[in-house]
Amino acid sequence: MESKIMLEIGKRLELRESVALVTLTQTDGSSPGRQGNIMSVFQDGTTLGTVGGGNLEYMLTQKALECIEKGESEEAELDLVDDASLHMKCGGTIKAFIKIFKKKDNLIIVGGGHVGTEIYKLGDYLDMSVIIFDDRKKFCNKDKFPNADSLILGDIKDTLKEYKVEENSYIIIVTRGHQGDKEALRELIKSNYKYLGMIGSRKKIRETYDELEKEGLDRELLESIYSPIGLDISNGSPKEIAFSIMAEILKVKNNRTGKAMKEVKIVKKGEASAD
Repeated sequence: MESKIMLEIGKRLELRESVALVTLTQTDGSSPGRQGNIMSVFQDGTTLGTVGGGNLEYMLTQKALECIEKGESEEAELDLVDDASLHMKCGGTIKAFIKIFKKKDNLIIVGGGHVGTEIYKLGDYLDMSVIIFDDRKKFCNKDKFPNADSLILGDIKDTLKEYKVEENSYIIIVTRGHQGDKEALRELIKSNYKYLGMIGSRKKIRETYDELEKEGLDRELLESIYSPIGLDISNGSPKEIAFSIMAEILKVKNNRTGKAMKEVKIVKKGEASAD
C-alpha cells in the first residue's frame, strides 16, 4: 500500500494538484491507528491508505484539507477520549505529521521575445511550471523553450480567452507591442492570479489604462497590477529586466519586503519586517 500511496502522490503532482501525506508519529494508550501508519489526502477530499479509520481518520482528513488550502505542513495532536473533540472512548492520544506536497507555481509568459525568453530561463531554474503564449511560431516552439510545460500558439486575445488561469499563477505580459499588451491585459485582469505584471513605459501604460477604462474596466483594478513591471535594479538589458521581474515575483510570492537584508529587522523565525 505504501508504494501505491507514493505513486499516486506523484501522479497527482503531475496533474498539478497539491497533496497531503498524513503520518502517525506517536500513539499513546489505546488507538485505532499505529505509529507509522500513512494516508494520502487529495484536494477533492478522497484518500488512499488509512490511519485507523472512523472519526480519527475523518478529523485528520479535514485537518489535511485545511493544510492543503494553506499550503503549509503541520503537526496535529488529538485526544481519543469521550469528552474530547473526537468523542472516542479509546483513552489515548495520537500525534500526526501532515506533510504538504504543493503543486508547482505557474509562470505564465505572454510574449516569447527577448525578455520573455530570459524570464522563461529563470522560471525554469526556479522549478516553476512555465506556460508560453505567442502568436508567432518563431517565438513559441519547443526548440526555443525546451522545458516549457505548455506552448500556446495563436492569436493572443483568442488563446487567452480560452485559457483557465489557476490561482497559483504569476503572469507577465511582454508581447511585441502596445496592442498585444492591451488585449492580454483585458483578458487576464479579472482572472484569479497571484501576480499580474505588464512591461512598458509609464506613458504607454497610462495610455493602455485610459483605453481600457473607456471600454468599461475599473480604473482601480487596472492600477492594482504591477506596471511598470519589476524592481528598480536593472540596467535595461533583457537579462537584467528579467531578473528585476522575477525578483518582484519572489517578493510577492514569499510575502517579503524587497528591501536589502541590512535594512530588514527580523521579528521572528520565518517572518521579517522593514523598519
